[in-house]
Amino acid sequence: MKMLVTGGAGFIGANFVRRTLATRTDYDITVLDKLTYAGNLNNLSGLNINFVHGDITDRVLVDSLLKEHEIVVHFAAESHNDNSLHDPSPFIHSNLVGTYTLLESVRAHGNRFHHISTDEVFGDLALDDPNRFTETTPYNPSSPYSATKAGSDHLVRAWIRSFNIAATISNCSNNYGPYQHIEKFIPRQITNILTHRPAKLYGTGEQVRDWIHVDDHNDAVLLILDKGTIGETYIIGADNDHINNKQVIEMICELMGEGHYEHVADRPGHDMRYAMDSTKIRRELGWTPQFTNTADRMREGLSATIDWYRSNVDWWKDAKADVEKHYEAQGQ
Repeated sequence: MKMLVTGGAGFIGANFVRRTLATRTDYDITVLDKLTYAGNLNNLSGLNINFVHGDITDRVLVDSLLKEHEIVVHFAAESHNDNSLHDPSPFIHSNLVGTYTLLESVRAHGNRFHHISTDEVFGDLALDDPNRFTETTPYNPSSPYSATKAGSDHLVRAWIRSFNIAATISNCSNNYGPYQHIEKFIPRQITNILTHRPAKLYGTGEQVRDWIHVDDHNDAVLLILDKGTIGETYIIGADNDHINNKQVIEMICELMGEGHYEHVADRPGHDMRYAMDSTKIRRELGWTPQFTNTADRMREGLSATIDWYRSNVDWWKDAKADVEKHYEAQGQ
């Protein structure tokens, strides 16, 4: 089977390619990636894949690729909330126009399509709210990033209903693991400590994210491709929604032998709590995450992630100064 992975040089996409090659022998993979700042060809180093440098909004290019591939897994997206607050336009271009372009090509060529989305389309929950997001939770995005991802989800559902394309959607919680850009919360703290900077915590750190290891996420996506029902949406979460950002940063500091971190200015409109109810994918498809539910298991996942960044300094060191300069300008 020939599979096209959009955004496959990014964090989650590259890990998906690696996970697929390690656990499946029946896929011939092509990666399509624009190689923006978050895409890194080194993420795919040593892999037996085909790589195409290009934009998902390029209909001619997309058509030429989809003619040759049975399956499309769509990771490509602008995804950093802070960047969307500074300039929403790339998010409109990639997340909406790019998804539309892919859908029109899928409609023409009859590909199997899986769309990767986020928990942020649902907005947030109060810290004392016992509920979790489900597949039927109304959308309530709170940033240009989450609004454009919500829009892309709606486009996929409309093309399923109007044009009968063979598509599925998954909404996943916050990922962590190797190859994640160091602007993101967990790798930023790890690389700060490795470069003798203090770890940085937004505001009071009460915000809660249902942190999931990237391999657990990608195992769920592969399972949806294998066994998922066409037209369905699947929530992917690891039951880690009882651990707040303050506890995560303290866990990182503990694992790295560092006792100090700094509070910095909070992000505007910072969502308070995400929590995912993944009952459907667990019950219907038999998915079970590895790094789940307890602080000890998340500590295990974080420890492996710390080891990766410690062992791969050359992968991130050149970008570190620029990332910290950007945050310093924002008082963060």
